[in-house]
Amino acid sequence: MKHRRLKRLWQFFFTGWGLVMVVALIAGALFSKQLLWTPISAINMTDIVTNQFKMSGASFAGTDTNGEPFKINAKSARQEYNYPDIIFLEKVSGTVNRISNKEKITDNISANSGKYNKKTKTVTLLNNVKIDSSNGDKIRTDELVIKL
Repeated sequence: MKHRRLKRLWQFFFTGWGLVMVVALIAGALFSKQLLWTPISAINMTDIVTNQFKMSGASFAGTDTNGEPFKINAKSARQEYNYPDIIFLEKVSGTVNRISNKEKITDNISANSGKYNKKTKTVTLLNNVKIDSSNGDKIRTDELVIKL
């Protein structure tokens, strides 16, 4: 009687885990178009532990405190557990509108990276920051803070 229970238990775990492994291998082959064996030591646990979420092709839009529309795109965005109010951006681009001398100006922005602070509603653009304005102004700098 005991032997039969152990045999069933063994078959349950063996069949269940065997099925899980087959599904994982098939899914991996379909997503990567090739079969790769990745040892657990190769997984970047620091990235998994620090990043709350990570997105590709991130985009957000809204209106600033003056009611002017803005739109910001990023190749990727991530939020870290240690900084819940900050969204870190990579390859940033977008448009910001502003009023200067009763004239509406559209600024096309781009930067290698940036940070959006949800609490202070500011975007800090970093590294190779470029702004081309509709009135002909151009700005090139390493850091720029935009208050939304």
